[in-house]
Amino acid sequence: MEEQKVKQDQIKIGANIRRIRKARGLGQTELSSKLQLAGADVTREALVKMERGIQHISASQLRALRDVLSTTYEELLKETP
Repeated sequence: MEEQKVKQDQIKIGANIRRIRKARGLGQTELSSKLQLAGADVTREALVKMERGIQHISASQLRALRDVLSTTYEELLKETP
């Protein structure tokens, strides 16, 4: 069964990832390394695309982002103006 992808539309997941990442004092390279150590296949280039909203995010990547950034799904999925 193919893993479900999360499409970014009204909810700007990428902007939320970037905001939380910066609040934690993490660079893109550091976050992508931590995600890979957590078992998520996320390169720095993929993270850049996610933050820009041009790449879909898989459910397992979203879960890894939640865990590595020590945040909640609510924060990641918060609607941004």
